[in-house]
Amino acid sequence: MKLKMKKFIALAAAFTMAVSITACGSGNNGANSAQTSAPTESATNSGGTNTGTSSSQITPEDGASLTVWESKEERAFTEQIAKEFTQKYNVPVKIEEVSPADQVTKLSQDGPSGLAADVIVIPHDNLGKAVAASLVLPNDVFAEETKKNNTEASITGASFEGELYGYPRSAETYALYYNKSLVKEAPKSFDDVLAFSKTFTDKSKNKYGIMWEVGNLYFNYMFIASTGGYVFGDNGTNKDDIGLNSDQAIEGLKAFVKMKEALPIKSGDINPDIKRSLFNSGDVAMDINGPWELAGYKQVLGDKLGLAPLPTVDGKTSISFSGIKIYGVNAYTQYPNAAKLYAEFATSKDAQILLNKLIGSIPTNKEALEDPQVKNDPYLSAFAEQAKNSQPMPSIPEMGNIWSPANAALPEIWDKDADPKAAMDKAVQQIKDLNNGAAAQ
Repeated sequence: MKLKMKKFIALAAAFTMAVSITACGSGNNGANSAQTSAPTESATNSGGTNTGTSSSQITPEDGASLTVWESKEERAFTEQIAKEFTQKYNVPVKIEEVSPADQVTKLSQDGPSGLAADVIVIPHDNLGKAVAASLVLPNDVFAEETKKNNTEASITGASFEGELYGYPRSAETYALYYNKSLVKEAPKSFDDVLAFSKTFTDKSKNKYGIMWEVGNLYFNYMFIASTGGYVFGDNGTNKDDIGLNSDQAIEGLKAFVKMKEALPIKSGDINPDIKRSLFNSGDVAMDINGPWELAGYKQVLGDKLGLAPLPTVDGKTSISFSGIKIYGVNAYTQYPNAAKLYAEFATSKDAQILLNKLIGSIPTNKEALEDPQVKNDPYLSAFAEQAKNSQPMPSIPEMGNIWSPANAALPEIWDKDADPKAAMDKAVQQIKDLNNGAAAQ
């Protein structure tokens, strides 16, 4: 593995700095980059003020109205922040539900025809695709204050090849939720999880000791990276060095296979809605998930909700994927000023505190991280601890080619008892083909 196994160490170091609560979010499929040149937009006066939600540099265009894309899970935040934005700037905002994992792809399809949202949410691993296809405008007007107000890790995630494009809004990784009335103490290892599950799991009653999305690389990266596997070498920048089928990755995937005894169902029978329902009802004792579920779980379980870093894999500290959710401004928008104002407004200190309150998301704004609401939260401290052992997802355009092949290989291993090495060899070959073919152009 040599030094390549540092696996994005430069970015990873950024995720463990200062306030240390940096963690990503559910990044999934990347975009198929559109080759149509986007219109250029010359921004007025770069530089920034020190205030989070106001600016004297630009004003909304006359008659401006905006459409923003938001996930179903975080819509409550956007409804409130959009209302506040409209009150302040007199710009109507329409909300459309689109998974963040799909937004860059949808923008590449709908942007040139003028059907896309003006402001979108981008998991940072999708940013390279968006920039390569000229789909998003740089964060120029608010660059100075964005860099000043947010963590170094989030600025890294919102930038591509040294230029700032995004407006950081939250940092995410995943950890172990557990029901304290069922699990007295958070398990330290996946072997402990398996031992508990043997006493709890009863497929006939639809009860399981643990549940997570076993067909999704994002949540299963711990079974690859903890034993030394990786996505791309050279700090996540070398598309030709893929470590998903390395000996170290296969070692970890053997631990993945062992967990089938704890969760004896098909990968396709697990989705966020099913898992949420079973965990809330007490039929699932533990759930591997991100901060976007925190507010809802706290509301249902109250004091019975526990949260801990991930259990160890084969005796090794679990390494999770992490990343930054950012806003991007559609390069085809008719109202670039209004769109930039919205992206800045919805990522201010107050907006990020609101997002934390309503959703449980971890702020990237440094002042928001010091707010008592965030700093004194025992749940967020568990995410912060896991974040110290997380790796940011690579943001090169080829990262978009990882998901489909890997997310096809994992169900083959889980559902059909495919040999992990054979399944991942096939996935890696598919990824290489995509990297060198039309999908990576």
